Amino acid sequence: MYPHERSLVKKLADKPFALVGVNSDSDLNKLKERMKREQITWASFTDGSTSGPISTQWRVRGWPTIYILDAKGVIRYESVGADERAIDETLKSLLAELGQPIAGELTSAEAEAPKP
Repeated sequence: MYPHERSLVKKLADKPFALVGVNSDSDLNKLKERMKREQITWASFTDGSTSGPISTQWRVRGWPTIYILDAKGVIRYESVGADERAIDETLKSLLAELGQPIAGELTSAEAEAPKP
């Protein structure tokens, strides 16, 4: 999932788009190491566990759970698991609604891998 997310952040840098992550990891040091290794540069919060306050409030029942909200904060896509094609199509549709269409593929099959 991280390569796809990195690709989205790069491709949509000049669009009205924000990626926010919520992690259920309880070990902050390991989480920080993984975020550095995976080049996670977008906002990311820790929930402390799979039953933390964010997961509970959003009724998350599996990981990863993906929510895509529109400009008004309405959930327009929700999925347990990462269907990258559906995510891309939803984002393209929402950006088109805002007058910010994306031509061609949103992300490549060869999403950027982290550098060792």
